[in-house]
Amino acid sequence: MLFLLMVQLQRFSRMLLALMMAPFGLPGIVAAMLPTGTPMGFVALLGVIALAGMIIRNAVILISEVDNHSRRGVARKDAIVAAALHRARPILLTACAAVLGMIPIVHQVFWGPMAYAIIGGLVFARLVTLTLLPAALSLIMQREKNTPRTMPDTSTT
Repeated sequence: MLFLLMVQLQRFSRMLLALMMAPFGLPGIVAAMLPTGTPMGFVALLGVIALAGMIIRNAVILISEVDNHSRRGVARKDAIVAAALHRARPILLTACAAVLGMIPIVHQVFWGPMAYAIIGGLVFARLVTLTLLPAALSLIMQREKNTPRTMPDTSTT
């Protein structure tokens, strides 16, 4: 998985940023499961794993869009704003589709905990993906801009 993320995002810092978005679903999981008294069992853990994949996918979509804008010569701030605006609707729609798809199985004994984990985590994580991720990406891009890249000395004197 890490190899595929590295190939797609092409920078280690971008891969780490995408992976660091996954834990932001945990507050939503707790907020959904605690009031309903839903147990955190094996099936709920499967939901957490699926949720992590959904969150990372949303982060990759946004990061890739920012990188595409940057490669075309768009300024850093403008690239982040344009990508966030352009990708907000697909991120919101896929999250809403997943949440609405989980509602019918919420009251099932076996699949209910997974549904609560995915619903709660996605509702919270989509907000974080659309707010915190662009801010963190801006900081990373600023640091990369200010850090000079040095080439190894190949002269033999």
